[in-house]
Parts: sequence; structure tokens; C-alpha cells
Amino acid sequence: MREILFDTETTGVFPDHLEEKLRDRVVEIGCVEVINLERTGREFHAYLNPDRDVPEEVVRVHGLRLEFLRNHKRFPEIAEEFLDFVGDAPLVAHNASFDQGFINAELRRCQRPLLGNERFIDTLALARKRFPGASCSLDALARRFQLDRYGFDLASRKGAGGHGALIDSRILAEVYLHLKGGREQRLAFDAGDAVTESAAVLRPVEFVQRTPRAVALPPLATPEEEAAHAAFIAKLGENALWRKVS
Repeated sequence: MREILFDTETTGVFPDHLEEKLRDRVVEIGCVEVINLERTGREFHAYLNPDRDVPEEVVRVHGLRLEFLRNHKRFPEIAEEFLDFVGDAPLVAHNASFDQGFINAELRRCQRPLLGNERFIDTLALARKRFPGASCSLDALARRFQLDRYGFDLASRKGAGGHGALIDSRILAEVYLHLKGGREQRLAFDAGDAVTESAAVLRPVEFVQRTPRAVALPPLATPEEEAAHAAFIAKLGENALWRKVS
């Protein structure tokens, strides 16, 4: 099954502010393709010119200043490429309503069809259901699943500008795999193997009747060993179990 893990970085949290000049915009999109929960290596990434300022408190999160972003394309210029990449695949995001709201606001501005609720899977909701009462931020889940074992530099994310849409999408792909059952489920390499294995477990046990030997095998014990064994049995007494079955 093909799915797209994605994330956005923005200028703030209000994509539909009543005042147009205060409406927040997407400044970065990162998408990672997965098939059967495994990354394929195909990715989509774009920095975007928001045509507005980027508040300093937001810059401290993703490190993207307007001086850098104004040299990149605007959303309408990459919309077709973005939509072609995601296709009709489900879209998986952490706190999906946030990213959905921003993407749809950008699509609305350039008169493109919006992405419906049925397209989105929210890993935040999945995590809260699995770990009730625990912190379920993307960073907390990355630490819980020890993603540093897979080469992710989790320490660097604590500093200024430590977050980015593409790296967050890559981390999310690994988190999503764990939330859906972990790497252990990859041990069943395909559905055919799983069906075969299940059938083998359910198959009734068959006992095969073996033909007795025509001639018994000769004893392998030496005379000394037989004498020692007999002496041992003699110590067990007349009611010893060995005397009843030997």
C-alpha cells in the first residue's frame, strides 16, 4: 500500500486569518513515499516564498528567514508537482489537521481542489490512543522508539532551527512504522508467507506409525557399565519403579 508521510513548516498558526496580511503561509513542504510502511527513497521537498515576514519566534523553530525564502518559488509554482507526487495516496501527518489546514489554504489561493478529510491519517491520534497520558510529540515518539539507532540526530533537534519538513517526514515515517506494529511485522515477508505459516499452525498433528525393527540393536554398554548399573538398581529396593518397567 502506498502512503505519503508529509510535514509543513509555516510562518505561524493562522492560515485563514481574517486580515489577509496576517494570514500565515507555508514556507517548506517535505513528503516521503512509503509502500507497505517502508520508505522507497522517493521524496518531494520544496522551500517556498511566503510573500510576508517570518516572525523571529518561528525562525527559532525551523531556521527559515525571509532573506533565504524570497529566492525560492511560490506555492502556485510547485502545486502541480506536489499534487502529482502525492497522487491519490493517503496522507499521513502528525497533528494532521494543522498541515491539512495550511495545504488547503494554499490550494484554495491558487484555485486547486482541496484535500478531503478522508485522505488524512493523524499519527498524533494514533499515538495518544496507544500511549494515553504520555507525551506524544514527534520528538517524544522519536525518543521512545529510539530512532537514534537508525541514524537520526535527535539531539540536534533541541537547538534553534532543529526542525525541518523533510527530516520530520523521514522521522515520521519511522514513527508510523512503529505505531503500526513495529519492524517485527516485516518478518513475514509477504502475505503468501503469512497465510502459509498460519495454515501450518492450524494443521492437525499427524502421528506416523513406524515399523518395528526386525532385529533389536545390540546394547552399547560395556560389562563394567552393566555391573555398575545393576549395583545401583539393587540399592533402590524391591519397589523401585525401574524394576516395574525395565
